Amino acid sequence: MIEFAAARGPRLVLDERSVLDIGGCIVEGIDIAPKRAIPDDGDPRIDHSLEGFLFTCGPDHIRHRQPIPGTDGTIYPLHGSASGHAAKVFWTKFENGNAECRADIDITTVEGLPQRIERLWRIDGATGEVSLEDRVVNTSSQAVPTFLMYHMNLGGKWLDAGTRLEGKMLDGGGFPWTFGEEPGGIFCVEAPATEDGFAEVRLGPIAAINGKTLRVRFRADTLPHLQIWRNQKAPAHIIGIEPVSHRWVPRDELEAAGEFNWLKPGESRSYGLRFAFV
Repeated sequence: MIEFAAARGPRLVLDERSVLDIGGCIVEGIDIAPKRAIPDDGDPRIDHSLEGFLFTCGPDHIRHRQPIPGTDGTIYPLHGSASGHAAKVFWTKFENGNAECRADIDITTVEGLPQRIERLWRIDGATGEVSLEDRVVNTSSQAVPTFLMYHMNLGGKWLDAGTRLEGKMLDGGGFPWTFGEEPGGIFCVEAPATEDGFAEVRLGPIAAINGKTLRVRFRADTLPHLQIWRNQKAPAHIIGIEPVSHRWVPRDELEAAGEFNWLKPGESRSYGLRFAFV
């Protein structure tokens, strides 16, 4: 694990054993990651990743367990193949109050094909904003469709009755975090850009961290949808903010609608998000 912090902003714990995703996220002395208050997906890679504040789905698949065409019943994993792949860290820098960490993650997909995520984390020491830039490269010898989804998970125990979700993509501009019927709910909406090519959603204020609000911004060109889910069915107590490359329908429906993002050998596609506690 890599301790990662700047002059301002959250203190992060980056997991170099799994995609350099975020394990702990400490704000005002509190780690707001859900830890063990998570559902059991039956996949130890995801069970591990769900405990943390951010994990990455893809690049070969997201969301639905579906059979792989042309196989004897092999199933795409629910959250793709990235989780559990170790990161090769090139540098971690702390200069002039800022922080930066650069790594490559070489992935073998469920079809046995190589892919690579070139990842760069930064924290701006003046504003405390965290930024993530990812470049997914098709290092295989055949064209492949590419998907990506970021799961930003918070422990529900840290939220309160005054905590709301807000964003222009949401009905009425926002609503309480306990949306839907108990013990949970899920939805996925289009998330157009509001400024500088980024869409924005907010969760807060959160009394447990001195009334701060989590502000998440993400690239609307390659992450044009936002999925949000919550699960309060014991032992789970979690809410997830999830920028995603594709709408919430099965893989074969996306393909039939011509919505795959194909990468030829050597081609790449870039994704990015930013978050801050304000």
